[in-house]
Amino acid sequence: MERHHKVSIWYVLIGIWLVLIAQNYIAQKIAVQTIPYSQFMTLLKEGRITEIAVGQNRIQGKMKDKNGEVKEFKTIRVDPELSRMLDEYKVTFKGEIERTFARDLLSWVLPILVFVGIWYFIMKRMASQQPGFMSLGKNKAKIYVESELKVRFSDVAGVDEAKQELVEVIEFLKNPDKFSELGGRIPKGILLVGPPGTGKTMLAKAVAGESGVPFFSMSGSDFVEMFVGLGAARVRDLFEQAKQKAPCIIFIDELDALGKARGIGLTAGHDEREQTLNQLLVEMDGFDPKVGVILMAATNRPEILDPALLRPGRFDRHVLVDRPDKKGREEILRVHMKNVKTAPDVDPGRIASMTPGMVGADLANIVNEAALLAVRKGKREVGMEEFEEAVERIVAGLEKKNRLINERERKIVAHHEMGHAIVAMSLPGADRVQKISIIPRGIAALGYTMQVPTDDRFLMSRAELLDKIATLLAGRAAEELVFSDVSTGAHNDLARATDIAKSMVKEYGMSEKLGQVYLSSDRGPRLLDIGKVERTDYSEATAQAIDDEVRRIIQDQYRVARDILSSRMDVLEKGAQMLLEREKLDGEEVASLLGA
Repeated sequence: MERHHKVSIWYVLIGIWLVLIAQNYIAQKIAVQTIPYSQFMTLLKEGRITEIAVGQNRIQGKMKDKNGEVKEFKTIRVDPELSRMLDEYKVTFKGEIERTFARDLLSWVLPILVFVGIWYFIMKRMASQQPGFMSLGKNKAKIYVESELKVRFSDVAGVDEAKQELVEVIEFLKNPDKFSELGGRIPKGILLVGPPGTGKTMLAKAVAGESGVPFFSMSGSDFVEMFVGLGAARVRDLFEQAKQKAPCIIFIDELDALGKARGIGLTAGHDEREQTLNQLLVEMDGFDPKVGVILMAATNRPEILDPALLRPGRFDRHVLVDRPDKKGREEILRVHMKNVKTAPDVDPGRIASMTPGMVGADLANIVNEAALLAVRKGKREVGMEEFEEAVERIVAGLEKKNRLINERERKIVAHHEMGHAIVAMSLPGADRVQKISIIPRGIAALGYTMQVPTDDRFLMSRAELLDKIATLLAGRAAEELVFSDVSTGAHNDLARATDIAKSMVKEYGMSEKLGQVYLSSDRGPRLLDIGKVERTDYSEATAQAIDDEVRRIIQDQYRVARDILSSRMDVLEKGAQMLLEREKLDGEEVASLLGA
């Protein structure tokens, strides 16, 4: 058997050191003759010393021997007074320097060894944390083994449909023969689609945790580098490592950073991303699904992905991880409350009803904020009061009790918020009022009216949208009725009411004048309302008709809100006075004022 020996750097350093010592010793022995100091004085008296160089402890120079040849010599200096006395008594004497070989060795060899050791340690750490130039093409995936993955399906709540879609993947990773016997194959790629914070990454980790296989986690942006070709090399290396550890799961988070549709943009910087995407497409076509490598990815912008990624044979299963409904939010809250000491009065169902539209990340933040509030108040348990305050803090912002507001502005804010509440409680299509407050919150909110829907809604009728607009405009109407003037406090209300009216006219076909026509230019599926560019593909006459209809809807609902408040001025004044005194009112108190 052939043996392979590794050459250590320590052998090289020791060899160099021995060679230097031997060379120095031999050179000194051959070239220079060492004589006693007494002989040096004798030669000096005889005039045979031609030249010398005097050091602190050593004298070196040239002398003539008996044949007249010039030779080099050296000697150790001796105290002049002592040497004169010894010379008088004809005593042979010489000087010696104390041998300090061990001290010299430690003085220059040991620092070199320490320096080399530090250099070796730093280079080893750098190599483990950041690959060098020769390993630029290596993938940066974080590899989790079975013992490191503590996430299970029981830790992921509110996405029952998505979990059901992924059960087949777990069955395939645990028992692939079950599928191959019937000739079936597992999907090559599974794309998790949903808004941010819905638990896409945690769901992928739960699949790996349930199946007990290695989990390769990587972000889409980790593939794209400044140097062209590195991303493609990392894709190849990633799939090669995954095949070696099969069965396993490859998870690419934020796939839109890598899989954006090709041909968008004209700059050279897109060459690297497109080459990386091409390599990913090739690898997905090339690997055998029977090997046991499952590719999963997550994105919240599926509309910008390249169509080649989404065709069957690549990401051929799309799993929607949507915002949870009320039941899902309650389950998520119970999961996050496991590690929190809660009081007996805490009702997860009630908290879930207060948080429509929130995702798992928002609910986890609410539980954490409630725990922090309980600690701040010195409580031993987290009560319902802290959870309600946490919801208000997330929805409306932090309370600004130190913000000084003059008395007239407080009256305007109190009547404004009371106007919202009265109209909301009077219209059948408006959400019920849970709380009113005139304590400033956030950056610019001087007060707020918190409305909570009774159930999760997926459709809204025309009458309900009109009631919502009337509720938004009620604050401005209350100011005009009481103070015969209006303030800038309705800025956000006007913006939201106008958006609803525009959607009714342009998207929902709820305008009698324009009819059942879709006039919005943005038709693609979109999970995020960002990057939306409004384009008009209709005539100027239609644009004028849209403006007239939006203005008519706003004016009509403003009159509705004004009429309701005019008929209940006594309730408006009484409720505003209660708000000024107590700063907060709950929905039941407002309902009792209205006699409901």
